[in-house]
Amino acid sequence: MSDVTPEGTKLDGLTSKELHDRAIDLARDRRDVGFLWDLLRAIPAAAAATGEVGRAEFDLLHGLSLLEEFTHAGEGEMADALRPFYIEYLTAHPKGT
Repeated sequence: MSDVTPEGTKLDGLTSKELHDRAIDLARDRRDVGFLWDLLRAIPAAAAATGEVGRAEFDLLHGLSLLEEFTHAGEGEMADALRPFYIEYLTAHPKGT
């Protein structure tokens, strides 16, 4: 899969925050609840990748803290750890499809 959008934007050149924002905007436009669910499921592994190994297990009992992390999934190390997830979504779903 190419890391260039149909609009010609090279995704690797974007910041993690920009990738996050574009992916969230696209999911919102597409009403893609599946993407948001997949993002929630990816956050614990991304947290583990940033060194927070104790948070690697997806546990719905900690849903409130997971939702808090979701609101910050476009910031700092978490966004960097989720870059491949955002790039995959943006390339798999060209805007407007």
